[in-house]
Amino acid sequence: MSYHALYRQYRPSRFCEVVGQEHITDVLRNQIRTGRIAHAYLFSGSRGTGKTSTARILARAVNCLDPKDGEPCGKCAACLTDVSESIDIIEMDAASNSKVDEMRALLEKAEFAPIYLKTKVYIIDEAHMLSKSANNALLKTLEEPPAHVVFILATTEPQALPATILSRCQRFDFHRIGVEDIISCVRSAVTKAGAEIDDEGLLVIARAAEGGMRDALSIADQCIAFCGNKVSARDIYGVLGGMDSSFLFTTADALINGDA
Repeated sequence: MSYHALYRQYRPSRFCEVVGQEHITDVLRNQIRTGRIAHAYLFSGSRGTGKTSTARILARAVNCLDPKDGEPCGKCAACLTDVSESIDIIEMDAASNSKVDEMRALLEKAEFAPIYLKTKVYIIDEAHMLSKSANNALLKTLEEPPAHVVFILATTEPQALPATILSRCQRFDFHRIGVEDIISCVRSAVTKAGAEIDDEGLLVIARAAEGGMRDALSIADQCIAFCGNKVSARDIYGVLGGMDSSFLFTTADALINGDA
């Protein structure tokens, strides 16, 4: 079997596993619990903060036959269906399907009821890449959506979307993930992979990731491939081609104090 990168192996499958976005997952859980599910969502935020993962969890949750406290049960037929293979959960990359004809072809199928699940879910990633004509085609369906359809738009550039689209979606802004949360998640993922990174090294990775969990796991993966199953902070600096930022502050202080 081919190797899967760490960020693919440890993608969250429940709302409670999404790190650092409790202000969003709590609301979504309550909506599932009470049945107050919107017809369109907009997930915005910087890269690697959990937008697509949360969209996939929401797609499973709205179709779950026996949700537990707003979470997908993980046991019913809907939960066990692979999102990437389901014909009722359509995941589209707007960056490579930005034209109006492609959007129209997609939306024509929205009129038909789902075949296996309760709700047909459209996940449109990189939504800001849609052309003006494609946005207009999407707007028509967002104005009068079929009762069995939920749209989830994910984007890193919400300001690039037309105001008419934004006003018809429930918007959730994903925050950059904190250093402590990244350290905890990377440590867990690395341990499960049978490797070890020292505490200073985990801090270096968390800072280099700049709030993106995917970036942090990718850096950890790269370091393990380069150094083996025991990785130190010095190894990580070598992989990143950088240095400890404290060295820069020490140098700056010396210059300010005239200390050659």
